Amino acid sequence: MGTQDDPSRDRALRVRHRPPRTRAAVLVLHGGRAESRSAARPWQLAALRMHPFLRALGAATGHDDVLLGQVRYRNRGWNGAAEDPLRDARRALAELHGLVGDVPVVLLGHSMGGRAALRAADADPVRGVVALAPWCPPGEPVAQLRDRALLVLHGSRDRVTDPGESAAYVSRARAAGARAGLLLENGDHAMLRHHARWHRTATAAVAHLLAPEAAPCELFARALSAAAPPVLRSAPPAASDAARGPVREPGC
Repeated sequence: MGTQDDPSRDRALRVRHRPPRTRAAVLVLHGGRAESRSAARPWQLAALRMHPFLRALGAATGHDDVLLGQVRYRNRGWNGAAEDPLRDARRALAELHGLVGDVPVVLLGHSMGGRAALRAADADPVRGVVALAPWCPPGEPVAQLRDRALLVLHGSRDRVTDPGESAAYVSRARAAGARAGLLLENGDHAMLRHHARWHRTATAAVAHLLAPEAAPCELFARALSAAAPPVLRSAPPAASDAARGPVREPGC
């Protein structure tokens, strides 16, 4: 069945593909800003950045009974205690349940969307999370990840969100009872460097989480078993890496 969309702008769930019979679902959450009350729009760069991931997921699951959807944000920012994208993610999960009932769900989020996906992992249908360059500030809760699976993919040259904070988050998630791993990519926050590898890795991880018994994932095994985060492909550090400077406020 082709791409679907709900005409209501008030809904948090945008359905990109709905099969005749849905056995599982993947929800994609794009990035944003730390603070912004301006409206989130589908043509903004943070949202457009996830389109290649949706295409890769569609190609991998097109013959399966997997619904593909996006979380539609009301505002561009996290906005402190308001946690706006987390509220939108929870609304989208509720709308998904109303649409297809109880099916396992995998969340795929980038940057601010990665933070929202990790927070929303306590919802009953969520089987696991794939977080791309997530925003994981110190003190971010991890208890909701108990008995969940989590794979973080972060660029070693990211100057927007901190791969070191992702590593600390994964360690705390493991201690809280999550099956959590981290992979490093020789790339930056925009996921443009080696972009095809980002797409392939994310798609393989999602496929594994949708059917762990049928889709063994060597990358997941590496991330879970390594003492230090594996690098997807080794490369000599750039001259600029020696003085990366401070990590900036999360943005798209």
